[in-house]
Amino acid sequence: MSRVGKNPIALSEKVKVNLTAERAEVSGPLGNVKINIPKGIKVKNEDKKIIVERSDDSQQQRALHGLTRQLIFNAVSGVEKGYKKELDIVGVGYKAAVEGKKVVFTIGYSHPIELPIPDGMKINVEKGTHITVEGADKEMVGHISSLIRHFKKPDPYKGKGIMFTGERLIRKAGKQAK
Repeated sequence: MSRVGKNPIALSEKVKVNLTAERAEVSGPLGNVKINIPKGIKVKNEDKKIIVERSDDSQQQRALHGLTRQLIFNAVSGVEKGYKKELDIVGVGYKAAVEGKKVVFTIGYSHPIELPIPDGMKINVEKGTHITVEGADKEMVGHISSLIRHFKKPDPYKGKGIMFTGERLIRKAGKQAK
């Protein structure tokens, strides 16, 4: 039995779950999240709890059992509380700004980089250098944060770039003069 998969997921009053054979739709005060359910996995809603079961004991089904349960748990938690990631921009002249439904980055390239804000996501920029990505879908919050960081990865020699708040950058020594 999967240790993660066998745990039931408790639902609060705010969260509603619509289950079909192929998909689970979780809705709450912060938005909606849809999860595809793989073949061989059954999801039941009993007494304000969601129970995930598998059809057989194969390695594939055991892996999908725990994965599906955790994805549904993340969706339930996300529509109730939300997820948030923070990034910092370090470098002289590097900044970001929200313009309508897009974020514009000026980070040392010959042109500004524009990132459209997906539906259901909130991106805030404070003081031009602190970015907060918020949303109900944990996967989407992580993906957008990773995409922003990828625009200008931190440089280990100069320490400039976009990094997660609290990320420890290991600095390298440059060339030594003789």
